[in-house]
Amino acid sequence: MLSARRLVALAFLPAMLTAFSPAWSAQPHMEAALAHLEQALAELKQASADKGGNRADAIRATEKAIAEVRRGVEYDRTHRAPGEGLRR
Repeated sequence: MLSARRLVALAFLPAMLTAFSPAWSAQPHMEAALAHLEQALAELKQASADKGGNRADAIRATEKAIAEVRRGVEYDRTHRAPGEGLRR
């Protein structure tokens, strides 16, 4: 089980990372989604394991969703729409 201090640190980590990353600043909805997904993952990992395999499936799905959000942000950062430069 995570200590209260570690749980608080995990809760603030996404916000701290995004505050110092210009790639995220232009994407507040993706940033918010990532923070919610990371919090959900932390909660799922703390839940008891006796859920008929559904908890494990939810953990895998949430990890995949986190990866997809990150890939979407990176794609947006490195691709341009007509008439705009690369995002930094």
